[in-house]
Amino acid sequence: MTDAALPRHELAQLNIARLAGPIDSPRLADFVSNLERINGLAEASPGFVWRLQDETGDATAIRHFGDDVIINMSIWRDVASLQDYVYRSAHTEVLRRRQEWFEKIRESYLALWWVPAGHRPSLDEAGSRLKRLRENGPTAEAFTFKKTFAAPGA
Repeated sequence: MTDAALPRHELAQLNIARLAGPIDSPRLADFVSNLERINGLAEASPGFVWRLQDETGDATAIRHFGDDVIINMSIWRDVASLQDYVYRSAHTEVLRRRQEWFEKIRESYLALWWVPAGHRPSLDEAGSRLKRLRENGPTAEAFTFKKTFAAPGA
């Protein structure tokens, strides 16, 4: 690939979920038992670049947004790649069951935004993007699957 063909931006995504019980509770056992499989599926998906994880291989112990809020943050080549993973893979099995494991969050819980290729957002940066989306609705700074924006310079 020539330098001109290298992507200048990648898609960052943050989604949060408010747990319906303790992560080690029987209510969340099926969710926890699927984490490794679903994370592996993401990593093997076309367009996947990176995901936030701790030493256990997931991010469930990272509670930056509250004791009962878990985080998923990742980087993808483009919106289409992330959409394919989220809505057209075995991930949908878990997605369909989210009401069993998570409380409803009335405001935006997913934010997408473009980052320079190679950049890994901090949790503060991700939180700021989610806050912008909640306050301003979808913009080029933070958007959703329903209203996307092209990468800068695209």
